Amino acid sequence: MKRHARAAAAAAALASFSLLATACASPGGGEAAGAGSGTGSASPKGRVAVAYAGGIAVLDPKTLEPLGEVATEEFTRLNAWGDGRTIAVTTSAGFQLLDTAAPELTGLVFEAGAAGHVVRHGGKTVLFDDGTGTTTIADTDAFSAGYDALPETAVYTAEAAHHGVSIVLEDGTLLTTVGDENARSGAAALHAHDDHWHEEAVNADCPGIHGEGTAAGETVVFGCEDGALLYADGEFTKLTAPDAYGRMGNAFVSEGSPIVVGDYKDDPDAEGYLLNAVTLIDTEAQSFEVVRLPEEVRYTFRDIARGPGDLAYILSTDGRIHTLDPETGELVDATEVIAPWEGPADWQDPHPAITVNGDIAYVTEPAAKAVHAVDLTTGETVATAELAHAPNEIAVALG
Repeated sequence: MKRHARAAAAAAALASFSLLATACASPGGGEAAGAGSGTGSASPKGRVAVAYAGGIAVLDPKTLEPLGEVATEEFTRLNAWGDGRTIAVTTSAGFQLLDTAAPELTGLVFEAGAAGHVVRHGGKTVLFDDGTGTTTIADTDAFSAGYDALPETAVYTAEAAHHGVSIVLEDGTLLTTVGDENARSGAAALHAHDDHWHEEAVNADCPGIHGEGTAAGETVVFGCEDGALLYADGEFTKLTAPDAYGRMGNAFVSEGSPIVVGDYKDDPDAEGYLLNAVTLIDTEAQSFEVVRLPEEVRYTFRDIARGPGDLAYILSTDGRIHTLDPETGELVDATEVIAPWEGPADWQDPHPAITVNGDIAYVTEPAAKAVHAVDLTTGETVATAELAHAPNEIAVALG
């Protein structure tokens, strides 16, 4: 494999949800009051949202002190909108917007039959409705003046509803998955023309297509059940896995690196959600490599993130964050963060997760009802919040 240099009004607060934030150290900066808070960072940007059964807590990104809680449905998913402030919360009604600066759930909802993936790229935030196959495209800065109304959007509706994903490139190209209620087969590249979308390219050689990621040079990667599908320079290219069933379902990318790190599963009948291998996809060399991890390094789809140095950080069942160099496929470091844990019985069940903003990784520990902030450059846990409920989904208001 070729290597490269790393180059709807606000819901009531839940009194039963109390947080005891214990800051081990603050990773720089003062603690002037931010908007909508009495403690924490001077800027309300980059706050951390943590979902639990029936609610969402918003935490200060430096100290993990609680800034507010809102009531929600029993299970919700959290997605950064991309403006540094907004989180798109998937509910039964659609994508409801959480203002982390207030913090409060706004009354704005992008209605959806089954709210699915949210993708931000190139100044656009793209929502996919699995229930109708509808892609909704909005400006990422649409709420810079507040949350008075939903913004103007562009819409594309697929021929059939399916569990899909879409992304808009900087030149306006819409990449979207193709499928129906029974199967997903590939992806198409479309351009808007007046009142319709014109198909520029299509590839139907990606069974079970799922997930996406954008690497250096705006090369987009989708996962397939037998490899991956690349899109660059107006063309799709299929990369085949070394196993007959070699599923990559989630791509972990850095837009400064041509190498995509993906999860990998080679046994369609395997029980549970733990995985023990990753893929390294070199988008320039157009190569697909599988790296088998040591026996003690197992993870789920929530447990890989890219961070400093374009490295990959794997939160393993041994309780450590293992650092993987995508250029070599080698594990180069490990940091103990949480207690060892077991995989979930169902993917929705609370289990450890990692998300990264800059040099800081935020790690959930449901068994301890805790969230930790870890400086990936030093390995130091710089803050911990103890919660009254087990954290499930976590997202940072990136932007």
